[in-house]
This record gives sequence, C-alpha cells and structure tokens, in this order.
Amino acid sequence: MPGFHWYELIPLVLIALLIFGPKKLPELGSSIGKTIKEFQKSMREVTEKAEELPAPPQLTAGPVPELSAPTVSSTPPTSDQAPV
Repeated sequence: MPGFHWYELIPLVLIALLIFGPKKLPELGSSIGKTIKEFQKSMREVTEKAEELPAPPQLTAGPVPELSAPTVSSTPPTSDQAPV
C-alpha cells in the first residue's frame, strides 16, 4: 500500500527533532497544521464560487453545410488562360 506507515515516520521525527530541537518542533507542527487548514479552506471557497457561476452555454451541432467539389476541366488551357 502506498504512503507512509507509522514505523517509517519514526526516523523522520528523529531527524526533525535533531534539526529543529525539542522546543521548535511543536511550533513547527502547529504552523504546518495551520497552513494545511488554510489551504483546505481556500480550496473549499474556490469550489463553492465555481459552483455558483452560471453554466456555460451548450453548443449544439447544427447541419453541416455541404462543400462543393472544385470543378476540374478536362480541356487543356488556352493561351488566354493561365495554368493554375
């Protein structure tokens, strides 16, 4: 199963404890939690605003105009006509 397991978090916690110290670690965890909570709140607000917007108009496929094929002359061009 992908993701972290509790036994994989122990080395990460120990490394964080060594880097930041025991006094800064709770403060760091709190700020990370607040950041995640604010991100979730802003995402919720964006989705609510998107749901309030009117739906874009639906394009319907109408009849497709038929294109006429170019006419090809079987006679060779005369000196008055330029070749195409």
